[in-house]
Amino acid sequence: MKKGKHPTSNAEQPTPNIEHRTSNIQHPITNEAGGEGWEFREGETTRRRFDLEERLLVFASAVIDLSEKLPNTRAGNHIAAQILRSGTSPYPNHGEAEDAESRDDFIHKLKICLKELRETLRWARLIQRKAYAKDAPMLAFVLGEADELIRIFYSSIQTARRNALAEKRPASKPVCYSSSNPSQP
Repeated sequence: MKKGKHPTSNAEQPTPNIEHRTSNIQHPITNEAGGEGWEFREGETTRRRFDLEERLLVFASAVIDLSEKLPNTRAGNHIAAQILRSGTSPYPNHGEAEDAESRDDFIHKLKICLKELRETLRWARLIQRKAYAKDAPMLAFVLGEADELIRIFYSSIQTARRNALAEKRPASKPVCYSSSNPSQP
C-alpha cells in the first residue's frame, strides 16, 4: 500500500477513515502523527458504510485538498475555485434536504446535490486530463467517490419521485366478481 502525506495545521481535524467497498481507489487515512494522507486499497471487500453525511463530509474534505494541489496559474486558480464550490456544496445541501419542508422540497434539494456532484466530476476529469494533480492521490478518490455519490443521489431521487406519485394516486377499490357472472362487478 502506498501512503501519501498531507500537511495539516493543528486547527484542522483529521479526515476519518471511511470504509466502503470500492475497487482500486485512494482512501483518506490518518497517520500516527495525526496528519492526513491517502492510501491505495486494491479491490477491498470491507463492510460498506452507508452514512451519507459522513461520506459527503469526507468528499468535501478531499475536494478541498485537491483544490489546494492545483497550480497557481490563471487556469489552475479558476478550476480550483470551481471544483471547490461544486465539490463542497453537496454536504450542506444534503443537510438542507434532511430538513425539507415537503417531499417536493426534499426532491429539489437532492437534485441540487446531484447537479453539484456531476459538475465536480466534470472538473475532476478536466484536472485529470490536464495532469494538474498527477501526484495527488485524492484525485482518484474524488473521481471514484463522485461517481458513487451520483449513483446514490440519482437513485434516491427516483425513489422519492415514485413514492410521491404513489401517494398522489387515489386508492383503487377492490373489484369483486360474483360467481355466476365473472364479467359483472
